[in-house]
Amino acid sequence: MISTPVQLVTRLSESLLGKRKKVCTAESCTGGLIAKTLTDLAGSSDWFERGFVTYSNQAKNEMLAVPSSVIEDYGAVSEPVAAAMATGALRHSHADYSVAVTGIAGPDGGSEEKPVGTVWIAVASADEVIANRFQFSGDREAVRVATLVAALEALIDLIDSN
Repeated sequence: MISTPVQLVTRLSESLLGKRKKVCTAESCTGGLIAKTLTDLAGSSDWFERGFVTYSNQAKNEMLAVPSSVIEDYGAVSEPVAAAMATGALRHSHADYSVAVTGIAGPDGGSEEKPVGTVWIAVASADEVIANRFQFSGDREAVRVATLVAALEALIDLIDSN
């Protein structure tokens, strides 16, 4: 069964409220779409702590303390950067969980190694960081919405497993 973003946010809200926990976001390719979708739900201030939109590499470094060397060595769209974004978001917030996304939404910017639609999603708690690579298809909006859904699902999985 495919869940809609609204259904996923409702599930996420229930999980966080039940555990009395908060979440934050660190977004690149989605440009704040995840935070926007979370805060569309009335009462989200009870469980949404803050969001970081770190579209540039400099923002990733300054706001989330992603080391410049990691970005240079692996590229902004990589597992180490996604994981560093997720842990940096936790360190720079009062949240218990974070989700971070970095990817190539298109229509330009892809390469043979990292084609358009390549997205890394990382979720983190104080005890663990999980990062996964996705290859989404479609236009820019489709890639961003697919990233939103996958990010919410990953976050729910992490919270429910804790």
